[in-house]
Amino acid sequence: MKSIILGGGCFWCTQAVFEQVEGIIQSEVGYTGGPENPTYESVCAGDGNIEVVKLDYNDAKISLLEILDIFFKIHDPTSIDKQGADVGIQYRSAIFYQDDMDKKIIDNFITNKQDNYSSPIVTCIYKLNRYYPAESYHQNYFTKNPNQAYCKFVIAPKLKNIK
Repeated sequence: MKSIILGGGCFWCTQAVFEQVEGIIQSEVGYTGGPENPTYESVCAGDGNIEVVKLDYNDAKISLLEILDIFFKIHDPTSIDKQGADVGIQYRSAIFYQDDMDKKIIDNFITNKQDNYSSPIVTCIYKLNRYYPAESYHQNYFTKNPNQAYCKFVIAPKLKNIK
């Protein structure tokens, strides 16, 4: 099993998509990139942490390249600190890797993808330092709240597009 951590806007959206993907063993929403011991309130206030999804995956069933391809389909990697109506550093497009081989794969992926975009890809690539799980009420939010307005109007269309 391998892990990768992705920041692509609202972590509810990203988790909802990857929960549907074969080969993803577990997903968890959380925070990284800023000060220690963040809370949802501190992240929303701009403490420097990013809303992320930690994906544990079976690399015999899904490759990092396939995960990155899905990730780039469900968010805008050319938008700085903004995804749709969500604005702030916590919505930064970012990939947090854990080993040098994954970094090479990520770098090559982004280089090869750039030709598909008219604007520069601004996805930040960081070596993972610390990761903090988000509060329990954020975990599997879409699954628990499919009829909530944000889920119906923002997350549900992403799920249709990815299938």
